[in-house]
Amino acid sequence: MIKITFPDGSVREYNEGVTGLQIAESISSRLAQDVLACGVNGETIDLSRPINEDANFVLYKWEDEQGKHAFWHTSAHLLAEALQELYPGIQFGIGPAIENGFYYDVDPGEAIIKEADLPAIEAKMAELAAKKEILVRQSIAKEDALKKFGERGETYKCELISELEDGHITTYTQGAFTDLCRGPHLTSTAPIKAIKLLSVAGAYWRGQEDRKQMTRIYGITFPKKKMLDEYLVMLEEAKKRDHRKIGKEMDLFMFTDMVGKGLPMWLPKGTALRIRLQDFLRRIQARYDYQEVMCPPIGNKNLYITSGHYAKYGKDSFQPIHTPEEGEEYFLKPMNCPHHCMIYKNSPRSYKDLPLRIAEFGTVCRYEQSGELHGLTRVRSFTQDDAHLFCRPDQVKEEFLRVMDIINIVFKSMNFENVEAQISLRDKVNREKYIGSDENWEKAEQAIIEACEEKGLTAKVEYGEAAFYGPKLDFMVKDAIGRRWQLGTIQVDYNLPERFQLEYMGSDNQKHRPVMIHRAPFGSMERFVAVLIEHTAGKFPLWLTPDQVAILPISEKFNEYAEKVKAELRKYDVRAIVDDRNEKIGRKIRDNEMKRIPYMLIVGEKEAENGEVAVRKQGEGDKGTMKIEEFGKNLAEEVSNMINKW
Repeated sequence: MIKITFPDGSVREYNEGVTGLQIAESISSRLAQDVLACGVNGETIDLSRPINEDANFVLYKWEDEQGKHAFWHTSAHLLAEALQELYPGIQFGIGPAIENGFYYDVDPGEAIIKEADLPAIEAKMAELAAKKEILVRQSIAKEDALKKFGERGETYKCELISELEDGHITTYTQGAFTDLCRGPHLTSTAPIKAIKLLSVAGAYWRGQEDRKQMTRIYGITFPKKKMLDEYLVMLEEAKKRDHRKIGKEMDLFMFTDMVGKGLPMWLPKGTALRIRLQDFLRRIQARYDYQEVMCPPIGNKNLYITSGHYAKYGKDSFQPIHTPEEGEEYFLKPMNCPHHCMIYKNSPRSYKDLPLRIAEFGTVCRYEQSGELHGLTRVRSFTQDDAHLFCRPDQVKEEFLRVMDIINIVFKSMNFENVEAQISLRDKVNREKYIGSDENWEKAEQAIIEACEEKGLTAKVEYGEAAFYGPKLDFMVKDAIGRRWQLGTIQVDYNLPERFQLEYMGSDNQKHRPVMIHRAPFGSMERFVAVLIEHTAGKFPLWLTPDQVAILPISEKFNEYAEKVKAELRKYDVRAIVDDRNEKIGRKIRDNEMKRIPYMLIVGEKEAENGEVAVRKQGEGDKGTMKIEEFGKNLAEEVSNMINKW
């Protein structure tokens, strides 16, 4: 018998070799119908796999990310099975589940798979899913795997197999299709009821631009057609909110290959918006005793060797910069923390000096594959609202709580009301990818857990998601149409202070190591602005929006008065523009509504005579006529109330 411990702490005994599905059936037949995968000691596995030892156990349904992952992973195999039938001789690369759905990279040989072909592939997938094919997992020797896939001409699979360790290779088979895969998967294709292939794109094999360009097919599936219908409606709304489209319409930022892929340039209105965001956070940080610093955009290679970042991320960074001095190498700064460690080390520190809170809006560069770049959400140069707190071990929890307060203020001020949290801890088994002692890791993990409990924050625990140097608390927000975005993060780090030999003199007159806390409420300015655009559809809070007021003269005779109104409003720090185009007033109103400007002021003969403006508010229409000064004061007060609220 083995003991199975459930999330609520209850324990049941089962025969060795029991499967997750059998455990679900022992609880409820209805539950057994709904579960898609299970977790055993932190690892997500198939419901059909035997459990042979005592285990912490959890069942995953559609509502759980792990359940969706297994569902979409199996759907990727279903897509491959359909392609195998429709395109004889097709070769397969990789086909993972992603955040929303799945994709498969394939080499169709002489054939060309186009958008117009997707409905036929969908139909074949539906036909195969209806057969309720069982997925069979099999362990296979490396030699046998190479022979099996080699005989089928699967050169891409053979390349992957050649890099795997013998004794750890598995395949999954459904119907006539067999794939190299670690899982997890559904027990059968039966739950896949609604299928939609979304797009076809090109993708270099293994993300390397000197390799074969393959065909990548994206798709998504659901257990109910209604879910798919709702998702497609959301996708249409997402297209309208696309930050790349809105950013261009509002003249916020631009990209050009002449500067470089993934290198955003902020236009005047976007720059002003960013500065307002930064000033907002600066005001909050000042209340919490942060000190701002500035560091250079490059660093000596030895800095990143010392920090451990070079060993972990060196291959993913831009290539080193070689100076005229022999053997001297620099890197474009990929992160700010090593520089801040050196700032800490610049002066002797006492226990009375701690905590020391160092903040920087620091621009960093990381080489992302061109196929992964996407607007402002995935770029090669971005600015982090970074801060590093150096404190005594007894101050860690209090400082962590204070950072949580700052992040809470940021989210509330931007109307992100639906916030989730995730505690990311080390992998329970594979500890090789982390640096530092077990003792320090356990201290750091416990501090995060206790801080969440003290704040009453319900946070999901994910093993294996920690940074290589320490555990972290990540904040995910849901935008106005229900999509999840990872934004703010807090990380506890006992390791960098050790690697940089950071010290402070304690009250016992002995030297001690400080603890380092990394934090970024926005995450990165680029990604945060992108999410904010899509959350608000470009209708920013009044205090933040680039243009607060558009002044619309009825005819060119009143352009001069419109300019006078603009000058008067400037006295109240109101950001206004004059639309003096030779267009009818109705056209001007429609165009400026499309620009998402909160207020429009119509001015004509009557307004010019009386020193007034006719006010229209975005989404509310006509608000009546008032004196320029009255409108200016009202708007300034509205902005002040919004900012001072936080």
